[in-house]
Amino acid sequence: MTSFAPDSIVLNRKLPLWYQVSQSLRASILGRSPQDPLRLPTEERLAEHYGVSVLTMRQALKELEDEGLISRHRRRGTFIEPGVLRGAPVRLLGSVDAIVAQQSGMTTELLDHAKVPVPAELAEYFPDLAEVATYHRLRRDEKTGEPTNHARNHVRPELAARIDLDDLVRWPMTKVLRDAVGADISRITDTVEARLADPDTARLLQVPLLSPILHYTGVTYDVDGRVLDVAVIHYRGDRFSFTVTLDAT
Repeated sequence: MTSFAPDSIVLNRKLPLWYQVSQSLRASILGRSPQDPLRLPTEERLAEHYGVSVLTMRQALKELEDEGLISRHRRRGTFIEPGVLRGAPVRLLGSVDAIVAQQSGMTTELLDHAKVPVPAELAEYFPDLAEVATYHRLRRDEKTGEPTNHARNHVRPELAARIDLDDLVRWPMTKVLRDAVGADISRITDTVEARLADPDTARLLQVPLLSPILHYTGVTYDVDGRVLDVAVIHYRGDRFSFTVTLDAT
């Protein structure tokens, strides 16, 4: 039986290795094609693939098992669950791969894209620009087709010129900027607020007007401290929760 082939990552030694491996494998699982095999390689092969110990790999797999993404069977092996657990908490620990994992595993529809004047509320992030490229996308649960969030990204025009629209349907913006465009991302700051659904959000997410939503703002910086992208995402409050873990080291 052919095994599922996960993506590779460059590990950051300042963060727990098991966490980085689990988030990378999570993104690979959620972003897999329907025809990909469900069986994972052995612990030993996965440990070799990621360059970590078997013990670290075992801890990463336990995280995914607890989340309901995989199941482990004695003598048979480890398998991806065909139905992904819906509404699983998002855990953020300062890794770009964690952000990619957070955004994976949904069907994405590109609603519109255009060049627009820099919105007044985002002027502090783009002081050197008059215009930004915007991309508005709606994400749905792959299994039910239910809308879960809609995102509007505001991207520097010189980067937008290198974005393939097909990639935005397949991948999160963070992955597109890093892996397809080649942007040198250094950090992402996240802000989450509780808000009430406005008429546009209520219509897109199919929720009652003024129902609770999570308003997320993610600002992506390059190594020179320049803002590359500002993402504004509205999540259904009944489908998402955010857990932030602070590393003491």
